Amino acid sequence: MHPAKAFHVEDRARLLASLSDHSFVTLCASVAGRPFAAQAPVVVRDLGSDGLFLDFHLSRMNAVAGAVVTGFSAVALATGPHAYVSPDWYGTDDQVPTWNYVSVEAGGFVTPLSEAETVQLLDDLSAQEEARLLPKPPWTRDKMTPAKFDAMLRGIVGARLHVERLEGTFKLGQNKRDAERAGVIAALGDHPVAGWMRGES
Repeated sequence: MHPAKAFHVEDRARLLASLSDHSFVTLCASVAGRPFAAQAPVVVRDLGSDGLFLDFHLSRMNAVAGAVVTGFSAVALATGPHAYVSPDWYGTDDQVPTWNYVSVEAGGFVTPLSEAETVQLLDDLSAQEEARLLPKPPWTRDKMTPAKFDAMLRGIVGARLHVERLEGTFKLGQNKRDAERAGVIAALGDHPVAGWMRGES
């Protein structure tokens, strides 16, 4: 997370919304003293008092997949829109280049999912992502032969990140004057970061 508190976001609802919108995360972990990074789509499960979880799957050939059985600590980073900001756009002197961006970190312990839980994850994940493609008719695994699905299932490992820490950095020029931010927004035009800076997300 960026060290400046002006960019920190603690609003749980905003963080979960951003995490759900940017559901393809980078998982970072150290297993047996070796650093790993893996990418995976996640399903966010907010069970209230029972906890917050990120369910995901990895190829069995992934270097970190074997460690899921014993569990490990990890951080999931969900990266949202980002944009380079030119000093010229502020309209004031003595500025430096920077980068505006939206990101959410979820840290916790990873444990394996059962086969039934992994199947449920796959169904929920496809439903989640197919919903973004409406009005296209949703794809479901009913369109696969059971034998093919079972073969694919054997090639993956289902896992759950038990979220113990949820933090966000929405670095959107909050440390700049209104006129300076307006200059950046105008220069970015229809870039998604401009929408975030206008408070549209």
